Amino acid sequence: MLRIAVQAKGRLFEETMLLLTESGIKLESGKRLLLLPARNFPIEVLFLRDDDIPQSVADGVADIGIVGENEYVEKRKNAVITKRLGFSKCRLSLAIPKQIDYPGISWFNGKVIATSYPEILKDFLLENKVNSDIHVITGSVEVAPGIGLSDAIFDIVSSGSTLVTNNLKEVEVLMKSEALLISNPNLSAEKLAVLDELLFRIEAVQMAEDKKYVLMNVPTNNIDKIIEVLPGMKSPTIMPLAKEGWNSLHVVIDEKRFWDIIGKLKSLGAEGILVIPIEKMIL
Repeated sequence: MLRIAVQAKGRLFEETMLLLTESGIKLESGKRLLLLPARNFPIEVLFLRDDDIPQSVADGVADIGIVGENEYVEKRKNAVITKRLGFSKCRLSLAIPKQIDYPGISWFNGKVIATSYPEILKDFLLENKVNSDIHVITGSVEVAPGIGLSDAIFDIVSSGSTLVTNNLKEVEVLMKSEALLISNPNLSAEKLAVLDELLFRIEAVQMAEDKKYVLMNVPTNNIDKIIEVLPGMKSPTIMPLAKEGWNSLHVVIDEKRFWDIIGKLKSLGAEGILVIPIEKMIL
């Protein structure tokens, strides 16, 4: 049985649980528990605070965990990054009151900076030879300048709306963060086998993201030109139709490029275009 630590609430919790669901892992239903086993896969989910996940994985309380890169870097525990998951993206930034004219990093000399990430901030200040006082806050860091606790903050920024609400502006981005799957470096062979299967499922789900399966009828005399404009993963599937001079062509296309490509396909005679969402993709 592989134990995975996940954040107990918040956006990372929601995206993690969606990923597990799309990976075919069905958790026991019922009231919310600290430890929840899966019904159809040798895994159990341990719900923790996000900042406790790196420690729990390093100590072997959990075998693996899904955690924000910001917490992983800040805690500096002996856990291995197994996979970058690409969701829950944000950044760690320095922000100051928006009315201040910011001249550069030297502005922070002699200033008080409020943060929940003192280790990452210490490294940055040391590297840039900036002498600031760090005030550690575990709650709402963004309110600190407004109530006189600090001159600036160092905190997570996603959309930036929280900064705007508190009359702050982002002036330095120290690191970018995303969800990570981390693991204990001393997993048994049995647990590594379960982890490999989990990774296989996750990759199949992620491979299908923003992809569309497109079927179309194309004139035989334009097949070569049509193939040239298709960015498919491999050569498209082509099957002759009962109607002479026509073929059915099947291909996978990135959704973000779909509309640009469709116009070109239509100009080359493609018709009867059918677009199907892809749930999983296994190469």
